[in-house]
Amino acid sequence: MSGFYDFIHIGFGLFTVLSVMFINYKLKMYDFFDDEMDDLRSLRFGRAFLYIFWMIYQIVLAGFHVVSIIIKPKMPIKPSILTFRTDLPSAHAKMILGNSITLTPGTLTIEISGDLFTVHALDENSFEGITSDEMPRQVLKLFSKEDRQVIHDVNITPSNRN
Repeated sequence: MSGFYDFIHIGFGLFTVLSVMFINYKLKMYDFFDDEMDDLRSLRFGRAFLYIFWMIYQIVLAGFHVVSIIIKPKMPIKPSILTFRTDLPSAHAKMILGNSITLTPGTLTIEISGDLFTVHALDENSFEGITSDEMPRQVLKLFSKEDRQVIHDVNITPSNRN
């Protein structure tokens, strides 16, 4: 990426890539989670294709919502911290849910600790897709055909505004 294509730069680039591949190969020998998947056999790829388009639609909707908040003179935000527990099949499913929440404007996944999620939301409309269980169910459908309640023990705490 330096723009130089001489032997030394290409050699350092190859050495770096090979080093990272070697380290990642060594790390793959260890399981960091009890339910870690070595392969993606349980991921439903057809559903993943649909999920990508559903997620893009959610990002656009949430983006318009955040823009509408910003352009209002009083900026009617009521930030909240949302905590909830999930019943998802794997650490990968939890990671996908956390990343999906963060990708959606107006929400940010602060922490995932086991089954407990902590999310910051700009206002009540920002976390509606989570509390209605719509987004967590979409993530569940990536790994399973069953349709069931995914989140429970929801707690909403208003943030302090200074």
